[in-house]
Amino acid sequence: MTRVLVLNGPNLGRLGTREPDIYGSETLEDLRTQLEQDAPDGVTVDLRQTDDEGTLIGWLHEAVDTSMPVILNPAAFTHYSYALRDAVSIVTEAGLPLIEVHLSNPHAREEFRHTSVVTGVATGVIAGLGFDSYRLALSAVLRRAPAGS
Repeated sequence: MTRVLVLNGPNLGRLGTREPDIYGSETLEDLRTQLEQDAPDGVTVDLRQTDDEGTLIGWLHEAVDTSMPVILNPAAFTHYSYALRDAVSIVTEAGLPLIEVHLSNPHAREEFRHTSVVTGVATGVIAGLGFDSYRLALSAVLRRAPAGS
């Protein structure tokens, strides 16, 4: 059995109501349903959301300790959280895939969103495709996950 950790940062618990013109009208529960439907047999999707940086970092440490591949939408932490960047680096240095995802295309938005401190240590980045960013990331992490994770 493979578990994939799908982590979501601040304000993503408001999906469906927060700026639907940018983030869409679907909720995190809708995302969970889509990812569970896309997951092959034997793969469990563990979707979580927090507005707390420390909690997100703790979950990344858990991914290393349990050898779980990660899909991460760091949300606002993308642009300034060096602590989160360091935790992502721990994941990828352990040989686990971590795909950074974004619902919108940060490069098509305000200038401060153009910089990600996470990208340089992530396995890859998928952005601008709404929930399809996550769906593509699921496929990518499963192809790259170590055997038995």
